[in-house]
Amino acid sequence: RRRVLEASQQLTEIINSGTSAESPEPSREAEPADEEESALHCLWVDKFTPRRYMELLSDDYTNRCLLKWLKLWDTVVFGKEKAVKKAKPSAEAHPPSNQPKEQQNKWKTKVQLTEEILEAELDQHKRPKYKVALLCGPPGLGKTTLAHVIAKHAGYNAVEMNASDDRSPEVFKTRIEAATQMKSVLGANEKPNCLIIDEIDGAPAASINVLLNIIHHKDGEGEAAAGTGRRRRREGGLLLRPIICICNDQ
Repeated sequence: RRRVLEASQQLTEIINSGTSAESPEPSREAEPADEEESALHCLWVDKFTPRRYMELLSDDYTNRCLLKWLKLWDTVVFGKEKAVKKAKPSAEAHPPSNQPKEQQNKWKTKVQLTEEILEAELDQHKRPKYKVALLCGPPGLGKTTLAHVIAKHAGYNAVEMNASDDRSPEVFKTRIEAATQMKSVLGANEKPNCLIIDEIDGAPAASINVLLNIIHHKDGEGEAAAGTGRRRRREGGLLLRPIICICNDQ
């Protein structure tokens, strides 16, 4: 124990002497001191948090599924056409024709089946079939980090809100509509928002109903008022932005 303590003291002395020797401007003593303080008190979780998709250490299958789902919104959000449709016929030509469809589906992997579900036809507004993604798992698994990294990777501005903080359904509805319908006025090349709702399992039932109404009710309004033009869209506003929900208890 004594040896370990001595070694740790030597290391701290070396680190402290190294940081003091590296400070370039002795005249500005306050700024480097503040930076050193923030570096010392910075949590390792924040210091080494993944910044890019390739740095993620979470389950690769989950990462790819969430990214694939988020890219399905490209047609609506960015005006890009799906490139997956071109690859579909060649993929379907591979299995032998003498086997029935049930037999072919039986031996497909989990990844292939999920990709087929995700690549289902878009609705009339060119949105994916599933409007909301749900990430669930124990605390500390990296769900929020995954949502932020993938949103940034897909070209979105991640807007996070905590469902358990906003207890009233009115505030909950206002915040969802603000994140999914309003644009940022800062800068000409602003990115579209991707709403991340954390602790959705802590939200009251009324707030969940508000979220469901935003997804389903407006969808129905849009179908009924397809011929009325832009006025109804301004009033009701279809959900044209992705929403990622996060919970601990599924």
